[in-house]
Amino acid sequence: MFDLREHPHTRLNILNGDRVLVSPHRSKRPWQGKMETPPVDERPSFDPACYLCPGNKRADGTINPVYTETFVFTNDFSALLSNTPEGNVNVGGLLQAGSEKGICRVLSFSPDHSLTLPLLSVADLEKVIEVWKQEFNSISADPAIKNIQIFENKGEMMGCSNPHPHGQIWAQASLPLEITKETKQQQEYFTANGRSLLADYLQLELREKERIVFENEHFAVVVPFWATWPYETLVISKRHIQTILQFSPAEHSAFADVLKRLTTRYDNLFNVSFPYSAGMHQSPVNDGEHPEWHWHMHFYPPLLRSATVKKFMVGYEMLANAQRDVTPEWAAEKLRELSEVHYKQI
Repeated sequence: MFDLREHPHTRLNILNGDRVLVSPHRSKRPWQGKMETPPVDERPSFDPACYLCPGNKRADGTINPVYTETFVFTNDFSALLSNTPEGNVNVGGLLQAGSEKGICRVLSFSPDHSLTLPLLSVADLEKVIEVWKQEFNSISADPAIKNIQIFENKGEMMGCSNPHPHGQIWAQASLPLEITKETKQQQEYFTANGRSLLADYLQLELREKERIVFENEHFAVVVPFWATWPYETLVISKRHIQTILQFSPAEHSAFADVLKRLTTRYDNLFNVSFPYSAGMHQSPVNDGEHPEWHWHMHFYPPLLRSATVKKFMVGYEMLANAQRDVTPEWAAEKLRELSEVHYKQI
């Protein structure tokens, strides 16, 4: 008899329409691959050589203010530029390109060089969220902007170019691929059912409880049924809202609580500053009404077996289809078991 816990199978990602191959039997195989020395994460509160610390000179020569809370500025080496000239290339329908305008912002979460999100207080996390809201509001005032992507790459393993804890905002004039796919999936479900896809999905998960990591009054954290990365999680607002600007004061505080508790659990999994890429998905802006959209936040961490053994997206994953060995249900159980007191503070 077919068993999700034992037999190879594919799972549908209802948010983007992709599928992931799950091979739970492979988690029993011995590991003889690459092993690395665990990273040392002992940083000072201030680093005179850091481009993001208060009062220091950045790479382009700009001097940071002596800031005391979250500090935000336009990226000195932006991937998107607001003054990009209009233009298109089309050679026989085979070589196509178009100019892309946008803006890239950097948010230093705290003046303290040593404090990652799980080490910030809930009050300080609320201040970070307030800056996210302010930036979303001001950037969306530009009618040329259609998508605002708030995200964080944490750790060297995720290509983070500066160790000072920080996040980014990339805003652009067109809808990127993942937002386009999620818009389509949510729109089709909303049109057919008159309800939010993620609201219905969350109600199912809250009933089953098998993949729920934890919840509070306003948000739930789940290892999604279709998770690709080993300890991937999805934060979903219990209320059907489109953007962070619609957070009530209670939701604002509850989201800070979620960020603190989730990132602390991640660090406690392998007693390491846990690397990940994380970001909010919100409805497009200046693009008409999007009642189908439901605010959520993805966490994509690469670690698999230890602080140094990560999941590689290679071979089959690059050429065919995403694949994982441990089941989302197994990962959710492991995350549920973890303490919410940070290992450095025990």
